[in-house]
Amino acid sequence: MTSRLQSARSSVLTMAREFIELQLMPTQEDRLRIAVAQTQVSFDPRVNGAAIRAQMREAADAGARLIQFTEGAMSGYPSGPGKQALAGWNVDWEALREELETTAALAADLRLWTIVGSNHPLTPPNRPHNSLYVISDEGALAGRYDKRLLSYTEVTDWYAPGSRFLTFDVDGFRFGCVLCIEIQFPELFVEYARESVDVVLLSTFSRDPMFAIQAQGHAACGAFWLGFSTPSQCSVAAPSGLIGPDGRWVSKAPSDGSSALVIADLDRTSPALSGALEYARPWRARARTGELHQQARVNDPRSADLSRF
Repeated sequence: MTSRLQSARSSVLTMAREFIELQLMPTQEDRLRIAVAQTQVSFDPRVNGAAIRAQMREAADAGARLIQFTEGAMSGYPSGPGKQALAGWNVDWEALREELETTAALAADLRLWTIVGSNHPLTPPNRPHNSLYVISDEGALAGRYDKRLLSYTEVTDWYAPGSRFLTFDVDGFRFGCVLCIEIQFPELFVEYARESVDVVLLSTFSRDPMFAIQAQGHAACGAFWLGFSTPSQCSVAAPSGLIGPDGRWVSKAPSDGSSALVIADLDRTSPALSGALEYARPWRARARTGELHQQARVNDPRSADLSRF
């Protein structure tokens, strides 16, 4: 009898421990594994498509739910020699479409959200958009972000600007997108902060090391993660990687011009991020509404008088 009681008591204690541990374990919506790609970008969509799909397979094997590619990853981008290669947009749009469709089919097979930079053709004679395609884990085109704020060269010679921001959700995390020189416009990042975005995906074809520094600042101010994807030929200035909501790099690719893949976890339960996520993020969201500060303002003559110490 005593043995039976001890056995039953042991079973109850075991179940209790398992229940407590289950409650303390991070839920699916607390963590998300993503991949940030650094590929060599050419002007041949066939070559680019093969490189993109190879990294998609690698990301899926590592357990990633989403992979981010750089600006122009599929189509190429008019930078340096690209200005001659893509002059007049005499490109094989059919090949580009086929590569995107093949990539979408693989995204469905791998159950992997895939964010791909590419030129998006419009009705002639309109110039294309500079875009990020958001392909869902079902292989569907879930959205497209068209670069809104272009460089002077882009807006005068290359692209038609977009007109709207984009958000989408993956496993309880909300994402937003920006492209390259848009990093110079803080209002875009504030806009995403107001939309309660958890992760901003910044894809860029830039050799300016300042972009990486600015990305850290935007991540810290918005208290969100920031995926920074650049092509391997630009990695010497600023390699691809993931920045945390505290503005610090979570992980970086090599800066030696090589192709690479950064695998990193978004983890809301990380003690190192509690200050950014539990305190800074909600406080700044309330501060932006103006309500708290408005009710705390005072009607005091010494406040209105700017002529005295």
